[in-house]
Amino acid sequence: MTRGRRAWIGLSILLGACALAGWTLPHETLDWQPALALREPWRAVSAVGVHYSLQHLLANLAGVALAGAFGAVAQVTARLAGAWLAAWPLTQLGLLARPDLAHYGGLSGVLHAGVAAVVVFLLLDGTRAQRWLAAAVLLGLSLKIASESPWGPALRYPAGWDIAVAPFAHASGALAGALCAIIALRWPRPAARERP
Repeated sequence: MTRGRRAWIGLSILLGACALAGWTLPHETLDWQPALALREPWRAVSAVGVHYSLQHLLANLAGVALAGAFGAVAQVTARLAGAWLAAWPLTQLGLLARPDLAHYGGLSGVLHAGVAAVVVFLLLDGTRAQRWLAAAVLLGLSLKIASESPWGPALRYPAGWDIAVAPFAHASGALAGALCAIIALRWPRPAARERP
């Protein structure tokens, strides 16, 4: 297994472990709160440990398994795993654009970041078939995010869910993941040193 795939799968496992570890802890100690962003910036990382119902937790654990598998099958690089890691706190920091979202918790924003990062990876460095697949996933992801109206109310109450959903977190995550992937994949690599 390549270093990139190991790093990607490791990050997926870490995200899932954070979700499980946070399940028993008080939400208000971990969740993202824009009012506390400067005093408690660690909440940009710890928010993935907050889940407001068992359905929320199980859906996000399934999502992290799928995002992990997507990256592993795509044979992502270690740089791309680093991009997803960087997008993790940036997803929550993007929520500063929605100060009316007073509390946020969950993995969904960071999962959107991971999917967007893999899409960028395949579009930039994939084979022709992989680029077509990435374009189809990008279209589906874009339609999903647009259908959620992230610029509308901060919270939505979709049928079949026992929690409110914050659509802007999905958009923030996808944007953070795509930007971090572009930077990671196109940032100049250090020149290889000549051996004496």
